[in-house]
Amino acid sequence: MKEEKGMDRLPCVDEYEKLVIRMNTPRVVIDNAVCPTATVVTIDSARRHGILLEAVQVLTDLNLSIKKAYISSDGRWFMDVFHVTDQNGNKLTEESVIACIEQSMGTIDSGRTNGYNGLTALELNGTDRVGLLSEVFAVLVDLQCNVVEAKVWTHNGRIASLIYVKDCNSGCPIEDAQKIDRIEARLRNVLKGDNDIRSAKTSVSMVVTHTERRLHQMMFADRDYERKPIFNLGSDSPVVTVQNWAERGYSVVNVQCKDRSKLLFDIVCTLTDMEYVVFHATVNTAGDAAYLEFYIRHRDGTPISSEPERQRVIQCLKAAIERRESKGVLLELFAADRQGLLADVTRTFRENGLNVTRAEVSTQRDMALNFFYVTDAIGNPADPKLIEAVRQRIGLSSLKVKEFPLPCPGKAESEEQAVGVGGAVLLSLGSLVRRNLYNLGLIKSCS
Repeated sequence: MKEEKGMDRLPCVDEYEKLVIRMNTPRVVIDNAVCPTATVVTIDSARRHGILLEAVQVLTDLNLSIKKAYISSDGRWFMDVFHVTDQNGNKLTEESVIACIEQSMGTIDSGRTNGYNGLTALELNGTDRVGLLSEVFAVLVDLQCNVVEAKVWTHNGRIASLIYVKDCNSGCPIEDAQKIDRIEARLRNVLKGDNDIRSAKTSVSMVVTHTERRLHQMMFADRDYERKPIFNLGSDSPVVTVQNWAERGYSVVNVQCKDRSKLLFDIVCTLTDMEYVVFHATVNTAGDAAYLEFYIRHRDGTPISSEPERQRVIQCLKAAIERRESKGVLLELFAADRQGLLADVTRTFRENGLNVTRAEVSTQRDMALNFFYVTDAIGNPADPKLIEAVRQRIGLSSLKVKEFPLPCPGKAESEEQAVGVGGAVLLSLGSLVRRNLYNLGLIKSCS
C-alpha cells in the first residue's frame, strides 16, 4: 500500500516541478509590429541577481544594437523591454535570428555554453607598452601554442587579454602541468618587463567564462579606473552622476555619453560585478548620443551610503565605457592561418613604432580574421604613410584599413557613420548576426 501511495503522488510532484520550471524560465515575446523603427523584445522572469546582465548579453553577443530599453522590477518579478536593430539599423526579419533570441533567452537560467570548449584559456594582466603583444605571441610560438581566439583591451596604461590556445602538434587543449607552468612563467616574465614586477599576472585555465565580462573583471581587479588616463577623450568623455533618492531608498545613476555597440552590456556588467542590483532603468539614444538612467541598490537592499563609494561608482562606470573606446586606426587582417602569423604581424607593428590598443583575433577553418586598433608610440593617430608602409610589408590584400580616427570630435558627418568600436570592427564581415548563428551551428552558411 505504501508503494501505491508513493506512485499516486508522483504525478503531483511532476506537475509541481513543471510549475517551478515555468515560473523560473523567462518568457520572451518578440514583436515587429509595435515599433516602426525597431524590433521589440520583451522578457518576463522571476528576479534574481545577474539575470538582467544575462539578457543583455544574449542581445549583444548577436551584435544587435539596443536603441531603447525599459527595465522594471516589482517584488520578485521583473520585466525588460528592449528596442533592438541589427548593425545596419534595420529591424530583425530573419527567422533564424529571432529563434536564436527566443532559445537563448529561454535558457539563461540553466546556463549556456561559451563556444570555447576544447581550448586552453590564458589570462594576462600588466602594464601596456609598445611591442608587448609581439613578445607575447612570440613566446606562444616558441612554446608550440596555436592561438585560436583572443581579445585584448588596454586602458589607462594597463592591458588585459584573454587568449585561447591549443597544442600545435596534437590540436588538443594543453593539460600537461609542466607545460602550463612554463607558459605561465614565460608570459609573466614578458609582462613584467623592466618596471612591472608586482602587478604582472598570468593564469591558465580550462574553465572559460564570457570573454568580455571576464576582461571587465580583470581590468576592475587591476584598478585601471584609479589610474591616470593615457588618452585624452575630450568632449567624448562620458558624464556619470550618482545621487540618492532617499524617499524610495534608491541610488540613481545617470550616464550620458556617445552611443556605441555593447554600451549597455558594459555598464550593466560593471554594476553587477560591483554587487549592485538594477531595479529600474531607462535607455534612450538620439543620433550618436546615449542617455541611461539606473535605479540601484546593494544586494542587501540599501543605497550607496558614502561619498567615497559614490565616487568609486562614477570612476568604475567611466572606465567600463572607455575600455571599449576606439583608439587609433582600425586595421583588418584576413589571411591564411599559419603558425607564427600573429607574432610576425605584431612584430612588424612594433618595428614600425605602432602600438596595439585593442585587438580581436579569430580563426575560421583555415583563415585568420584579426582586427587591430593601432596608434603611434605615444598614443597619437598613426601617420597614414607609416600605415601604408606596414601594409606593403605584410601584404596589401591581407591587411586593410577599415577606419581612421575622426579628425575632430565635433564632426557630425563622420560621427554618424561610426557605429562604435564593436560595430566598426565587425561591419566588414557583412552580417555579424549571421556569423554568430553560424558559429553556434544554427545556420549552414554565414554568407
